[in-house]
Amino acid sequence: MSDDDQRAFEEAMNGVRPLPPRERVAAPPAPPVAQFARADQQQVLLESLLPPEDPALLDTGEELSFRRPWIREDVLRRLRRGQFAVAAESDLHGLGRHAAHEALRGFVAESVARGLGCVRVIHGKGRGSGPRGPVLKHVVNHWLRRMDDVVAFASARPVDGGTGAVYVLLAPAGARRGSHGQPRR
Repeated sequence: MSDDDQRAFEEAMNGVRPLPPRERVAAPPAPPVAQFARADQQQVLLESLLPPEDPALLDTGEELSFRRPWIREDVLRRLRRGQFAVAAESDLHGLGRHAAHEALRGFVAESVARGLGCVRVIHGKGRGSGPRGPVLKHVVNHWLRRMDDVVAFASARPVDGGTGAVYVLLAPAGARRGSHGQPRR
């Protein structure tokens, strides 16, 4: 610093007094950090991407079940156990709601026309549906109940898709339904 600068500074500081001393406040303590938090989080993320060792843990959805009033309970029990021969199947995976509805209606109508007694409809478990849950599963449940040619349905056995599919019992061809869904005599 030059002599001129030093004099200018001293002149500017003339009459300036230091502030009175204040009580010093300690900085708040840093929040505690777990030593292995980052490693644990990464490990949990990696484990979440792996399938569970027990495949049954993947099947967490609720089972679907329906029968018309005139269908005996033992028929529904046999259907749940997979004791009817599945003659055809329709896979609705990846279809939007409208396309799935049209595909299901066409499949049921064609199956009835061909005289098939039991078919399987694969709606999926809704794993890709996020927090909304299994959208197709719920609408298939609703649609099948409204189809006169459907007399019963139940979630499939685990080997046939578990709660991601249903076995559907169809009315015999030519057995037209009345206004309340009961067979006409």
